[in-house]
Amino acid sequence: MSSTEPRRTALDAEHRALGATMTDFAGWDMPLRYGSERDEHVAVRTRAGLFDLSHMGEITVTGPDAARLLDHAVVGNISTVKEGRARYTMICRPDGGILDDLIVYRLGEREYLVVANASNAQTVLDALVERAAGFDAEVRDDRDAYALLAVQGPEAVAVLAPLTDADLDGLRYYAGLTGTVAGVPALIARTGYTGEDGFELFVRPEHAVGLWRALLAAGEGAGLVPCGLSCRDTLRLEAGMPLYGNELSAALTPFDAGFGRVVKFEKEGDFVGREALAEAASRAESTPPRVLVGLVAEGRRVPRAGYAVVRDGEVVGEVTSGAPSPTLGKPIAMAYVDPAVAAPGTPGVGVDIRGSHEPYEVVALPFYTRAK
Repeated sequence: MSSTEPRRTALDAEHRALGATMTDFAGWDMPLRYGSERDEHVAVRTRAGLFDLSHMGEITVTGPDAARLLDHAVVGNISTVKEGRARYTMICRPDGGILDDLIVYRLGEREYLVVANASNAQTVLDALVERAAGFDAEVRDDRDAYALLAVQGPEAVAVLAPLTDADLDGLRYYAGLTGTVAGVPALIARTGYTGEDGFELFVRPEHAVGLWRALLAAGEGAGLVPCGLSCRDTLRLEAGMPLYGNELSAALTPFDAGFGRVVKFEKEGDFVGREALAEAASRAESTPPRVLVGLVAEGRRVPRAGYAVVRDGEVVGEVTSGAPSPTLGKPIAMAYVDPAVAAPGTPGVGVDIRGSHEPYEVVALPFYTRAK
């Protein structure tokens, strides 16, 4: 196989048998949609959707110094994460720029699973290996050891419960437990990226096809449908969740991106980027950076990443993500804008779409919050 050809997940044949439109994403051949992306989006919001997320990057960190290594390598306080829990964090360059946003699961006293975005997995792996010098810990590339499936939506518990004896009701948000699903060993997590309740199932690749089919069969009565990356993007956009390469990048620090809360200066020991991030925090207090806001169209034209946000003929920001919102029935966008125009309802704000300044309403994020 040519090195330029995209990788395929263990579920590739399943996607093709279901008629999925495939796309190259971060070096992987992934399902974009199976039919109507709007129908898939609505299914997740109202019933349930099944995703193949096997392109994500799993990295295991083990050893006596595993917690200390992660505290040094990322901006969060990982040593305070209890077994069975997970934490959202970021890994930064020495200059404070964001290399990636991560979820770190604590699987045992000396074992952690770091999940990176597919596009940054090698970068994160390389950084962790480099930063492990001097620590009694092992960093292991486990990207080929896992397939990752996700069931998302209000019917997720109903779909998964008949297939497992795990305590789903007792599994809290940002937590994980080991169990069996459809007879195969799995790490069952509750850390979704759609704004809905749901579960992520980490299994061996050789178990992926059987589990995929079992989930589709179990979810048939609940209206579960297979879903591609296209609706995953509109779902996370409605939920106001950032995407690396859009809302996050190496050109931004967590403070520039409005995520300074994930940086834990109070933790013990030094960590990569501490000095630069302290300066960024101080700078943000004296000169507030642009603010990430939501924009809702008054018309029908859809903004795209990179489009200018304007007011009174002046550029006051830039769109980072934009799409039609099936839930709101209008185009929406996230954008970094000057603090002076960041307040919800600020009048006169628009987006420059091919030379036409289309009116948009500034709103607080997220656009959508599920009912509890």
